Amino acid sequence: MSLADLLASVAVLGLLLAGMLGLLVEGQQAWSAGSARVEAQRTARAALHRLAREVRQAGRGGVDPVAVAERARLVLRFDVDGDGAAAGAGERVTWQLAGRTLRRSAGGGAQPVANGVRALRFDYFDAAGRPTAVAADVRAVGITLTAEPDGADGRAGRAAATMSTLVRLRNR
Repeated sequence: MSLADLLASVAVLGLLLAGMLGLLVEGQQAWSAGSARVEAQRTARAALHRLAREVRQAGRGGVDPVAVAERARLVLRFDVDGDGAAAGAGERVTWQLAGRTLRRSAGGGAQPVANGVRALRFDYFDAAGRPTAVAADVRAVGITLTAEPDGADGRAGRAAATMSTLVRLRNR
């Protein structure tokens, strides 16, 4: 075996190892992107589920369920203590997006529900299914939420998950 044969075999081995390293890096990136997508979907699904459950229960106790019906903020009312009014602690709940954090405030300060939320939009519909901006006429709330993983880098747009639902108010 000569020196030229040895150098040729080392070069071929180097090319093979470089190709295998490239495949390994691509596999790692694919796994990371998939994991980020799953995290975004889980965040969006959990936040949407909790928000929808609370919208369904709004108006419990005979009060008007929706106090404020804005595109970026929703204020719900509940009669928790049974006094016929929604004025006590925990009887007025505000949902809104603050930066990249979905927050819920029930009188004790806005508590974080989900991080990594990029967009939140509420649409309101009356009994006939037409869009409305009047809180007293709201019978259903359309919720659209877009989440992406915390600490997302420049490729976050590929990992973002958008989910939406239409929730009917039960107590109307």
